[in-house]
Amino acid sequence: MTTRGRRQILATSGGFRADRGGRWHPGPVVDWALHLTGRARPRVCVLGTATGDDAAWTAAHLGALAERDVRSSHLALFPLPSVDDPEAHLLRQDLIWVSGGSTVNLLAVWRVHGLDRVMRRAWEAGVVLAGVSAGALCWFEAGTTDSFGLELRPVHDGLGLLPGSFSPHFDSEPARRPAHRRLLGAGLIPDGWAADDGAALHFVGTELAEVVTDREGSGAWRLERRADGGIDERRIGARRLG
Repeated sequence: MTTRGRRQILATSGGFRADRGGRWHPGPVVDWALHLTGRARPRVCVLGTATGDDAAWTAAHLGALAERDVRSSHLALFPLPSVDDPEAHLLRQDLIWVSGGSTVNLLAVWRVHGLDRVMRRAWEAGVVLAGVSAGALCWFEAGTTDSFGLELRPVHDGLGLLPGSFSPHFDSEPARRPAHRRLLGAGLIPDGWAADDGAALHFVGTELAEVVTDREGSGAWRLERRADGGIDERRIGARRLG
């Protein structure tokens, strides 16, 4: 089935990988995101807004993308936009990859610059939207975040391209699962999804099409609140990428 030109989001807890020397490389999840564009030589733009546009992050990820046959670029918003027309630049892409970091800061800065509206236009135009951690949570309505400090708290003003809530790092951060379940049980976030490290949820439109992973034992989860406040948690199997 071809997905090129359809509305696609890849919400991940993985992606790029660092080797022992600290050099970053595209992992299988990144290669899958490139594949979803349906392009032989896709245009890829990376956004490090959630890191405050850390220059080392940008250099590492552009260096990693140089290992693939892509036309790569980045869009920084600190201290000012790095391109003259961010909307035109993003709409020219085949894939937009968004970093982890502070979800609430990312959302605030994007809204100031109108990128919340631009991202919806890009999604509707068939640009693949992808990202890790904050770069995954941002596409949903709500979720759990450490943007406010060490204690995980709810965020309610995601872009809402995908309905429901999301939690990254479900298996690697001990506080994630209990915090997400507690907030969901209290009705503070809606039913939704979670991803173990290495897993990626592929949505076509607003429907989950597939879960893929770059490591053994990693998968995704569907979490729903029962009428009595209890939580139904269902593991979703993942296809292992090479």
